[in-house]
Amino acid sequence: MRITGDHGGLAIEGRLDVRSAADARVRLHQAVDGGQGDLVLDLSRLESWDATGLGVIMGTHRRAGRLGRRLVLRAVPAQLQRLLVATRLHRILAVEGTVPDPYGTSLPALGVTPPNPLVAPYL
Repeated sequence: MRITGDHGGLAIEGRLDVRSAADARVRLHQAVDGGQGDLVLDLSRLESWDATGLGVIMGTHRRAGRLGRRLVLRAVPAQLQRLLVATRLHRILAVEGTVPDPYGTSLPALGVTPPNPLVAPYL
């Protein structure tokens, strides 16, 4: 696993798993602590993550929130998007773009709630 970037944006390459979690946690928390505004985490080159790696992401998300920041996941690979949907973490984490649900439709990301087509808008 390799992490590059600064306090405003990082990119993770390789695997985020039990072997790399401690190093990743330190690097991500340093980035959160040392910056302001959104911390964008580019995952386009992330090959896989396990429960420990996902825990690192959630811990970073919580830490960012406590400091008035937001962790934003960018370019999440499809396989990892499916894991976010299966665990319902796509509802908690800020994810750029859309995240496909298990039925092939797209769920809005970044906490945007879609309008309910069954409810008539107030006029």
